Amino acid sequence: MRLVFMGTPEFSVLSLEKLLTSNHQVLGVVTQPDRPKGRGMKLAHSPVKTTALAHNLPVFQPESLPEEELMSFLNEVNPEAIVVVAYGLKIPPVLLNLPFYGCINLHASLLPKYRGASPIQAAILNGETTTGVTTMKMDEGWDTGDLLLTRTVPIGETETFGTLHDRLAEIGATILVETLDALEEGKVTPQPQNHSAATYVKKLTPDDYVLDWTGDTSSLYNRIRAFDPVPGARTSLNGKTLKVWAARLGEGWYGLEAAAPGTIGELVKGEEGGLPVRTGDGVLLLTELQLPGKKRLPIQQFAAGNDLSAGTVFE
Repeated sequence: MRLVFMGTPEFSVLSLEKLLTSNHQVLGVVTQPDRPKGRGMKLAHSPVKTTALAHNLPVFQPESLPEEELMSFLNEVNPEAIVVVAYGLKIPPVLLNLPFYGCINLHASLLPKYRGASPIQAAILNGETTTGVTTMKMDEGWDTGDLLLTRTVPIGETETFGTLHDRLAEIGATILVETLDALEEGKVTPQPQNHSAATYVKKLTPDDYVLDWTGDTSSLYNRIRAFDPVPGARTSLNGKTLKVWAARLGEGWYGLEAAAPGTIGELVKGEEGGLPVRTGDGVLLLTELQLPGKKRLPIQQFAAGNDLSAGTVFE
């Protein structure tokens, strides 16, 4: 099948690479414009652009769609399908209706659950034990198109966004190629979604990363997992932002029964230890922290160089 690929972040890269080693032909790549990045705020390629250039593929980076140069290219090469994986812009009807097989999208959830911008984080935040990947034929809505193939994926009790992201990207790349094969062979029929069962997740904001210690222990634990390795859940200590990278559920009160939420207890040493913090309904043991401009540190090392006196309250 003759394809054009649309994608931007790291999640999309495995799909592009898998297509490049498949029987299908990638004619060109569409990705987001270069954006400022890092301390120097220099313009940086998207991960997909870097991969495309390494394979000498034509690259298009329109600020909006449709765009004249891209449309000329698409009309010239006449792709049989456009593959969309975390591209970042809404696909207009002129593109949706251009290829014979339409626009085929890979989404990191079991649609119709978790439509929207942050499905992987949402699954962890909500304490799900399973999630998955879905391919669909796109329509004009947000993740509302007819379903093609799905794969269910278990979520580990200690799994983070980073590890789940990588697993879903790999499984998703495989199911994407399977979908294109099945479409070409006439072995898959698009099925309408159950729109009444749909849930939506928004684009994350800095407020989502803040730990509210009045919340329940499990929710706080899930929030920490959902934002590791980016951008990090956070709290405040003595006026400084403190990133909380890892934690474990407490198995007692650690002397904090009568303490206010956010209160620190005595450091528990050993492999099963951590820094006890009172939550709304129990205690969470923090095991990896980071101050601005510093490295991520296991709690024992962090405590050796920072004041974590029992009774201190996270802000």
